[in-house]
Amino acid sequence: MDFLIVTLYSLLIVLVIVLIILGLKAINTLSKVDVILDNTKEKLDNLDAAFNLVGGISSKISEITDTIVSNILGFITNIFKNKKEEKIDE
Repeated sequence: MDFLIVTLYSLLIVLVIVLIILGLKAINTLSKVDVILDNTKEKLDNLDAAFNLVGGISSKISEITDTIVSNILGFITNIFKNKKEEKIDE
């Protein structure tokens, strides 16, 4: 009976040691994953800034294009209005 108790306690001690080692390895792995995630987040923030810059430039170009098209349409409308008024006067 004493042999079984000694064996059981020995196995429990080995199990506790193995669990401690696995816990330490898990903590080490999680710290490495944390570093990788921080680097990934930093790179994504840089990409986000680049996409925001491209979006801002795109919206400014769209504004300029809309203004130019509006002015050209106004000019063409005025030309046709003047021609219609000349025809009505005759």
